[in-house]
Formats: sequence, C-alpha cells, structure tokens
Amino acid sequence: MSRKSLVALVGRPNVGKSTLFNRIIGRRLAVVSDVAGTTRDRLYADAEWGGVVFTLVDTGGIEVTEGRATSPLSEDSEQFLPLIRQQATVAMQDADAIVHVVDGQSGITAADREVADILRQTKKPVFVAANKLESSKLWDTAYEFYELGLGEVFAVSALHGSGTGDLLDAIVGALPPFDPEEEAEDTSVKIAILGRPNVGKSTLLNKLVGEERVIVSPIAGTTRDAIDERLRWHGQEFTLIDTAGIRRRGKIDQGVEKYSVLRALKTLRRADVALLLIDGEEGVTAQDAHIGGMLTDENVGVIILVNKWDIVEKDAYTMPAYEKTVRGEMAFLSYAPLLFVSAETGQRLNKIFPTVLEVQAARHQRVGTGELNDLLRDILANHPPPTKAGTQLKFYYATQVAVAPPTFVFFVNRPEMIHFGYERYIENRIREQFTFSGTPIRLLFRGRKDERPGRDD
Repeated sequence: MSRKSLVALVGRPNVGKSTLFNRIIGRRLAVVSDVAGTTRDRLYADAEWGGVVFTLVDTGGIEVTEGRATSPLSEDSEQFLPLIRQQATVAMQDADAIVHVVDGQSGITAADREVADILRQTKKPVFVAANKLESSKLWDTAYEFYELGLGEVFAVSALHGSGTGDLLDAIVGALPPFDPEEEAEDTSVKIAILGRPNVGKSTLLNKLVGEERVIVSPIAGTTRDAIDERLRWHGQEFTLIDTAGIRRRGKIDQGVEKYSVLRALKTLRRADVALLLIDGEEGVTAQDAHIGGMLTDENVGVIILVNKWDIVEKDAYTMPAYEKTVRGEMAFLSYAPLLFVSAETGQRLNKIFPTVLEVQAARHQRVGTGELNDLLRDILANHPPPTKAGTQLKFYYATQVAVAPPTFVFFVNRPEMIHFGYERYIENRIREQFTFSGTPIRLLFRGRKDERPGRDD
C-alpha cells in the first residue's frame, strides 16, 4: 500500500491559505477523495500534480476563540505566539513538506517570523508562498520574504492561479519517493489506536504490550513516522501505532485541532486495522462519529471498542441497549465488530488480537467470479434494477479486482443510473453472503466499453 505524502499549509489568518488550498485541489488537479476531519469541512483532500498524488492539509490560521474577534496577527500578536509555535512544531513533525503562506502585500509580521523560527529547525522541505500578488508588478515585493531564511520564495496569486504551478513543481519534486520494496519488508499487521482525548488509548496500548505471551520491542519508524510498538502474539507480528487524541471543537484553538486530526490521518495511512475507542461512561459523541467518518474514507479495517466498561453501571439489558445506540449513531460502520472492554482492568482485551486477525483476513478475502455472478443473478431476480425514462439498467457481469479493501467492478449498460440506495442494497447482499467483517468494500460500476480482459475467475 503506497503512502501518500502530507503537505501542510501554515500561516497566520487572512493570508489566503484556504484560497490556495482550493486552487490546488480544484483547478488543473484531480481531486481523488475528500477526507473527513473533525467536521465535514474540506480540510483535507488528495490532489495530483505532475503524476504525484499527495494529501494537502489546510491548517487554518490561529483563531481567537471565547468571544474574541478573529483578526490577523501582526506586531501585537504576542499572546498568540504559543499557539503559533505549537502549530508550527506539529507541522514540522508530521508533514512531509510545508508551505509557509504569507501576505505578499502586507510584508513580514511578527507572526510570520515566529512560524519561520520554528520551521528553520526542521529538515523537512519548506516553501514560502508570498500570496495576494495578483499583478506581476508586485512580484518584486516577494523578495522581502527571503529575510525569513526558509529557502525559495514563490510569488503567487491563489485567487488567479498565477505562480502556483512553479510552487507545485517544487513541492512534488521534494516529496519523498515511495519504495515498495521497503514497504514489503514489514509484514506485521499494523493497528492504529484512535479516539478522543482521555478515552484510554495510551492505557490500552500499555496494557496490550504488557500481556503475557506477548514479546514487545520498540521500533523506530521512518523519518515521517513516530516510534511504534512491535509485538508478537501467538506467532503473529503486530505493530501498534498510538495517536494523539482528536480534540473536540471549542476545547482548544482550531488550528491545533486540525493538526491533531492531521496526525491521526497520517497514522491511518499506515494502518491495516483501526481500533476506535469510545468512552463507555460518556457514550457516543459527535466527535466519535466524526472520527468514524474519517475511518470510512481511509479504507482501513475497523473495530469499535467501548472502553471503561468496568465502571459503567449495568444490568442484563445494558450491553444490548448500548450496542443498539452505537449502531444507530454510527450506522456507516455497521460492518465493524463491537467489543466492550476495559483497558484499565484488561477485561475482554484477549478478544482484540483474534478480532484484528479476523478483520485483516476479511480485508484480503477474494470472491471467485462465478460465486459473485451467482449472487448477482439472485440480486437481480429478487430486486430488479431501476428503470429511467424507459431505459432499463442492465447488469452484464461482476468481478473482484482488488483487496484491502475488497473492490468489485460491475459492468452495466448505464453506470449513471446506479442509485445510492440500490448500490447499498447490493453491498448489503454481498456482506450477507460473504461476511467481510470489519472491512469496507468498494463497488465500482462501469460501462461495457470499460471492460478489460484478464478478470479473476
């Protein structure tokens, strides 16, 4: 599985980061997918330039909260410098390349210098985008920003698109290449532990690596990865990846919150299976649902863990009622196994590794073309496809084309006639027949002209 590089846009408010973000992902670039962050705002998007796909992150400026007005940071920005410092530090750690966006017309501010002071310490590629230079007559003003000591400065207009091509050429040229041979050396099942702050992620990790019959060793990741925990359980190797808690909106500065999601997103890009922790005392929150939505976009296996179950007041009906609530609030993760655990006491933690292996096996499960088409004929007989304007949607055949996640292609006469409801019906029937516990599955619908030889029989 190829790991996309992360490119972060950093800078104070009102310098045009979001405009530049939209410019890069919207014009001349193919948006591969949107990734849900703490909200469904488009804070993350996969973009392509020069054949290189990367994830662009719009961090947002340092936003003043708690009733105070948001304004650009300038010479009177001392009270916000710690927040700026925190943003820049996390970007330095987690991004593969950083774009420091500044206002080319207003000149260098105290906030610009603060960000630059942090970014000069990193070995990551850093580019300065002097924005809002709509006229070529203003381009010479960009030279002032060489004073920041960050390397090459690009005069750009995010509004009009001028100069952005040169900036993107430099960015993709500096991104680390993906080495499939290096990736293939690690055959462990990679498990990401995700959830809001204080749901017990670190406690769970510590308990798992301390279990009997588990051999543990810390392993250094790549230059872009944190230190993971490698362990062996019943002969199977696993890599546990802990993540920073994804903070609730309003608890901290928005820019920092966006970076916390960046870290979780980066973790998911490396994971096979994600453990989504929910606080059993608090129940499912909107933030839990947001994290769950992010998991569906990243094609990883998912197991939901209701943690702190040892301190929940319960009777014989509590667990079924709780599961019903979780399933209702996270209907989009209906395929995910649900375990009630206690990271503190170790309750039911012995079920985690077997369930992870079950999910991992489902991610790599293949269905023969004959079996799949037998099911397709049954689907069509019991629930005929829709008709539109006198035209009948026809299915010719189906085949599985990929695993991790399992991906199926259906050849039809009119792909545009596929309704979301009918697609969901097909997915549910596939899951009934072949299970696919804990893994998303992907359904693609193509016209006969898209058919290619060599399908899997």
